[in-house]
Amino acid sequence: MKKIINKLLVNHSLIYKLFLYIITIVLVVYLFPKGGQFKYEFQKGKPWQYENYYSPFDFSIKKSNQEIEAEKLQIKETSKQFFEYNEEIVLAVRKNTSEKILEYLATTNLSKQNKNRLLQKADEILNEIYEYGYLDPLSEQKVDKVEITLRKGNAIQDIQPTKLFISTQISDFLKSKFGKQALSREEKAILTIISNELKHNVTFDENFTQKAYDENLSHISYTKGLVAEKERIIFKGDIVEGEKLVKLNSLKNEFDSQVWSKSNSNWIVLGYSLLVALSFLMLLLFLRKYRLDIFDNNNKVTFIFFNMVLVILLITLIVKYDAKFIYVAPIVILPLVLKAFFDSRLGLFAHTLTVLLLGFIVPNSFEFVFLQIIAGIVTILTISELYKRANLFLSVLQITFVYFVAYFAFSVIQEGNAQHLNFEKLTYFAMNGAATLFVLPLIYIFEKLFGLVSDESLKELSNTNSKLLRELAEKAPGTFQHSLQVANLAEACANEIHANSMLVRTGALYHDIGKIENPMYFTENQVTNVNPHNELTPTDSAKIIIDHIINGVEMAKKNHIPDRIIDFIRTHHGTTLVYYFFKKEEELSGNVFAESHFHYPGPIPFSKETAILMMCDAVEASSKSIKEPTAKSFDELVEKIVNKQMDDGQFMNADITFKELQTIKKVLKKKLKNIYHLRIEYPE
Repeated sequence: MKKIINKLLVNHSLIYKLFLYIITIVLVVYLFPKGGQFKYEFQKGKPWQYENYYSPFDFSIKKSNQEIEAEKLQIKETSKQFFEYNEEIVLAVRKNTSEKILEYLATTNLSKQNKNRLLQKADEILNEIYEYGYLDPLSEQKVDKVEITLRKGNAIQDIQPTKLFISTQISDFLKSKFGKQALSREEKAILTIISNELKHNVTFDENFTQKAYDENLSHISYTKGLVAEKERIIFKGDIVEGEKLVKLNSLKNEFDSQVWSKSNSNWIVLGYSLLVALSFLMLLLFLRKYRLDIFDNNNKVTFIFFNMVLVILLITLIVKYDAKFIYVAPIVILPLVLKAFFDSRLGLFAHTLTVLLLGFIVPNSFEFVFLQIIAGIVTILTISELYKRANLFLSVLQITFVYFVAYFAFSVIQEGNAQHLNFEKLTYFAMNGAATLFVLPLIYIFEKLFGLVSDESLKELSNTNSKLLRELAEKAPGTFQHSLQVANLAEACANEIHANSMLVRTGALYHDIGKIENPMYFTENQVTNVNPHNELTPTDSAKIIIDHIINGVEMAKKNHIPDRIIDFIRTHHGTTLVYYFFKKEEELSGNVFAESHFHYPGPIPFSKETAILMMCDAVEASSKSIKEPTAKSFDELVEKIVNKQMDDGQFMNADITFKELQTIKKVLKKKLKNIYHLRIEYPE
């Protein structure tokens, strides 16, 4: 039992990766659709590349979305608008009007005949107004058809909207009923009473109208024919267009919507599991072979897997909601984030695997995969320094432009012309670009969650007013100036060979912070002729010099400096000798001493950036010892130091080429000549 526990503890990192691998596969397969899937890929306007295809079963030919939308629009235009006629209001108006007129006429001296004439005239007016009804002002805005349906109780009648009275017509209509001559006082009074008592009795019946519209919609047929089993659909080499395209799309939808039996579903899950397992295995193998430092760090592996699953989850949710919005999702954030924390090659590799997996989820998978891989490549190629916001903005514009161009190309190929461009999709691509700008706050969130460091954090760390660098400037001013010079040299070299200049600059600023512990034991901080090493043995002196590596690492961890920067502290001397004190001990003791006491603990540089720092640090420090600075002396110094480091095998683990080493040498020679350039002597 004890042996088993020990084995588990020894291999805990691999066990964790296996567990993460299995959990990721389960999550991704769970997100994938479990229905059927059409086994042939086809595109509008392209030849059918497979054998002659016959229908495997009976199925209905589906109408296109455009046809269905056209039918819905026609139904909306022809569907009736219902208005309700309220008889009770009419009865109340007649009663109130009659009573008010009789009361008024009782106060006048008119003859009985005239009174009856006015009562009859009022009755005629009300009959005419309420024959079809008096329309409510709010309902006037609802009328948008040349014919409406008036509902009186259980009876309905189709009429023209103009037959209904509206508020703006009433005044002129009432006056017209008494002729063109001037109205008498009594007639004016009657008109006033009628005008005051009139009430709207026709209103728009929204519920009844909607029910009628829904009823008509329910009768829409979503199919327009039937294809029998074994009926030929398309010949090999035929162009996929017209009726053939409609039938193939209908058959594909039939496969996609099939509810599989439990046994079939299990086979589908097995197939998905194998494909997803292969994809993530390729990623792990890539990390194991080319990014061993990331593979060994479980936190970083978890971060990569988490981001890939997050993208798959996002697209799955969009497809379930409405697949037409898939191009709104800013998938290129994945390579952006991975490039910010790691490198462009890993970012593109993970992005490609993720997009290939998404091909199982999205419609028009070839178009989607092509567009997203091209966008990912453009993302990797265009963004060099993410911490510069202008670079991100320009890159997003270029990505959006590539989306536009690629979609235009697909549309022209499929439609045969540019007249059927879907401008709504272009809007989605623009929204995608805007959403991609969210990558900066997302990177900040990931830094806090996973303890990683990006170029944006490096920019903050490289500020010389930060706590640790300010302490270095105060306690070891010579070392601080040396670090600044090394940072400038390293940044120039990194730019020339396209390495991460911000990373190497920040690493250079912090590489010697361990000298804060014993600043006076380092020559750049000695302002007097007193050298404390004169009172120590060479072995003790070497130990103090070597300890600035260990002290620097401890100090950096205490101040929460990221591991990517601590790597520069650990590797900037590699496993080289403290040569001066080694030679001194050799003179004193001969060969009777342990050489290991004079070697730096390492490790040796393992990246371009750490290799650059080692070269720049050694060259800058040695250049101070040149008594007569000349172009030749600088050339010889750079060649001597870099070649010695190469001979000692210090760059064996760094992915740096001989060509890049030669470029770095040229930059160092040029920079040193500029730094030590002698000016003319001005007269006093």
